[in-house]
Amino acid sequence: MGFAMNVLEGLALLFAFTIGVLILTGLILFILDRVQTEDAIRRNYPVIGRFRHLFATLGEFFRQYFFAMDREELPFNRAQREWVKRAGEGHGNTVAFGSTRNLNIVGTPIFANAAFPPLDDQFASSEPLVIGEQARQPFTATSFFNISGMSYGAISKPAVQALSRGAKEAGVWLNTGEGGLSPFHLEGGCDVIFQIGTAKYGVRDEHGGLSDDKLRKAAAHQSVRMFEVKLAQGAKPGKGGILPGEKVTPEIAEIRGIAAGSDSLSPNRHLGVDDWGDLLDLVEHIREVTGKPVGIKTVVGTEDGLQGLFDQIGTRGPQSAPDFITIDGGEGGTGAAPMPLIDLVGMSIREALPLVADMRDAAGLKPRIRIIASGKLVNPGDIAWALAAGADFVTSARGFMFALGCIQALKCNKNTCPTGITTHDPRFQKGLVVEDKYKRVARYAKSIVKEVETIAHSVGVAEPRLLRRQHVRIMQGDGRSRPMSQLYPPQGSVAAE
Repeated sequence: MGFAMNVLEGLALLFAFTIGVLILTGLILFILDRVQTEDAIRRNYPVIGRFRHLFATLGEFFRQYFFAMDREELPFNRAQREWVKRAGEGHGNTVAFGSTRNLNIVGTPIFANAAFPPLDDQFASSEPLVIGEQARQPFTATSFFNISGMSYGAISKPAVQALSRGAKEAGVWLNTGEGGLSPFHLEGGCDVIFQIGTAKYGVRDEHGGLSDDKLRKAAAHQSVRMFEVKLAQGAKPGKGGILPGEKVTPEIAEIRGIAAGSDSLSPNRHLGVDDWGDLLDLVEHIREVTGKPVGIKTVVGTEDGLQGLFDQIGTRGPQSAPDFITIDGGEGGTGAAPMPLIDLVGMSIREALPLVADMRDAAGLKPRIRIIASGKLVNPGDIAWALAAGADFVTSARGFMFALGCIQALKCNKNTCPTGITTHDPRFQKGLVVEDKYKRVARYAKSIVKEVETIAHSVGVAEPRLLRRQHVRIMQGDGRSRPMSQLYPPQGSVAAE
């Protein structure tokens, strides 16, 4: 009996102590909130006002898991993310009962099924496509779906390793992003596209200019198949790359040729490239030094903006043209960018892609210049639409991030990514197991190809690159759909073939 009383007295004292601590803490917080001048809510509602910030912070996570419908979220909704997740895990992607997608939304693409689609023995796989036939070492690309630019720095070492190994297994290429070529891009043995950003990381000299010696060194790697001169990316047209100093490790700094721990800020455009003529000179110089195909990556602002490039090529001749043009839509992603640029600048890929394809075809350059589409294209319907609109290839970054396990935590610009994809904190990186994730990367890429082939067969063609604009109908504001071939009629004799 005495022991029980002692226990009860102890618990009572503990309870009283706890209450006392809570009251004292509350009193201290009350005083601090009253005297501070930065937050009006906390000043007027001491202690209680602190919950507003907590709920605002947690709100985005609660909406994602409990309140948002499957098709509501942005930038990617739950249905899009779940498709990639299931594809990466190798699970079946069949669904039951009916579509949850509202097909009446303006701009929705609807594929026109054929009355008599090809039989199973009439299917074909997409043939490899050569890029840069005029280069000393042309590149024969085997897949129409590939990995877009994500630099080592913006994403972690294990993420790059998993992408490299997964790309090799799936037979797709991997773009380095503007952070330069790391050993981790190469270790998987996949085809690599070396992106040259405005800061020229990895191929810059001591003054920040282009180093021919470093270009030759990069091109000496057999895995490096092409070079891409980045003018702009969809999430931040007119703004150079941004890598916060906390993510610039000594290793990343060495690869980029910058100081460790300092913000890595790229110029908003290439110094010395003041017009399309200068750009063509740069493309030709890199192609001559490396012997490999060279293209450009840009974002379309107006129809007239890019026309100057084709006019300049018309003056100089087809041999002066870039071997490919990557069109990134204004809805493209990034690790860090000002919100006004993410939200408001750059033409959508849905509008830009057919316009650029028509410009190329009207100039008679369809056999010369390959078009690569990029910008929020992660599911089979997106890729099939892009091929029908005029793309020769489609690349995705965020789709492959989802395959790696991205949960859209929206922490890419910090060093706290909970899945280990965009952080250099070993605590979080340990969650990204390369041996498991590279298989998911490969399965996602293969699933995209398979499902796009299914769409192609449904509309009556043998393989995806035979998709044309007449195979896609676009929903209009009057509740009726119209063929994309009417909205964007092909231009030029080459396009009509």
